[in-house]
Amino acid sequence: MSWQRIEEELRSIQERGLLREFRYLESAQMPRVKIRGKDVLLLSSNNYLGLCNDERLKVAAKEAIDRYGVGSGGSRLATGSYDLHRRLEQAIADFKRTEAAMVFNTGYMANVGVVSAVAGRDWTIFSDSLNHASIIDGCHLSGAKTVVYRHADPEDLEKKILENRPAQGLVVTDGVFSMDGDIAPVPELAEIAHRFGLLLMVDDAHATGVLGKQGGGTSEYFGLQDAVDIQMGTLSKSLAGEGGFVAGRKLLIDYLKNRARSFIFSTALSPQMAAVSLRAIEIMRQDASARETLLENAGWFRQALRQAGFQVSEGITPIIPVIIGDALKTLQFSLKLLEEGIQISAVRPPVVAVGTSRLRITLMATHTRNDLSFAFEKIKSIGGSLGVI
Repeated sequence: MSWQRIEEELRSIQERGLLREFRYLESAQMPRVKIRGKDVLLLSSNNYLGLCNDERLKVAAKEAIDRYGVGSGGSRLATGSYDLHRRLEQAIADFKRTEAAMVFNTGYMANVGVVSAVAGRDWTIFSDSLNHASIIDGCHLSGAKTVVYRHADPEDLEKKILENRPAQGLVVTDGVFSMDGDIAPVPELAEIAHRFGLLLMVDDAHATGVLGKQGGGTSEYFGLQDAVDIQMGTLSKSLAGEGGFVAGRKLLIDYLKNRARSFIFSTALSPQMAAVSLRAIEIMRQDASARETLLENAGWFRQALRQAGFQVSEGITPIIPVIIGDALKTLQFSLKLLEEGIQISAVRPPVVAVGTSRLRITLMATHTRNDLSFAFEKIKSIGGSLGVI
């Protein structure tokens, strides 16, 4: 086998400032972490509610390990289904106000499994242009015709539906878009989808725990639990564990148990992770204070950056992209921030479009105003020195 093509491609990636490397954490996921032995303020975590190091969740994990051991031992349809899985899936269904729910090992596996199983080869899928890669891959695997509509544009969606006139189809969108932090126009998408007899699927990976009175995501935020046919989410962000889920009609869940290949052919989620997610849902539904603090933090920080002259879109979510444009300059910005004790990821192509490289800031409920003020001053200073503002 020749390695020349791979070597050349890797060299090209590096020369364009697109090479990715790990930054290893040496402590628990908290506002301040250890990276290479240095105390660093973490502003790039999906730990939105700050539960990753919560004592209540650690107790739940330890108790589950003592009772069930550390591994599930098999796939869900063989020997890997535990009563904790059943309880978690019931809790998700109650939380999302649906008939049933099903847990996958990751959010990626949930999207790939659901989209590829639900949409047949004679279907048409209408997908937002900025949907997550897992949705895009699910569309490809389904074999269905995929039509991409302009980002968060209901009028373009309706135009594309009228142009294609599908007999059966699926409209699929992120609820909160992972790289831009904006919220999909779910009410308009639901009205259009159902008017044309199509199913609507919403990926609430970044909305679960963040939006809605009880953290139920975009469907709860808009009061549309009954209008979203397929509700997807993750257990690995606000809920501080691992895994993904899908919630909807019992008919849907029974079908996916028999047709979603990413579910059928995977070893089940470990019992302790199921226990952690179950406890996190209880905490999230009982206490809205963390969610309120998170959104207050996001509002303050976004406004401060905009007033300083950074290119930051309006919004309310804790995902705050600072558009830099050039990939090399974005990487340089991120490295300078790390030198100053701040971890913010540099997001570059192919994750985002060429010319839209950005610092992707994500906040936690456990960040203090002092944390954010410190970060803002450093970002402002470095932004000025690099000619960004």
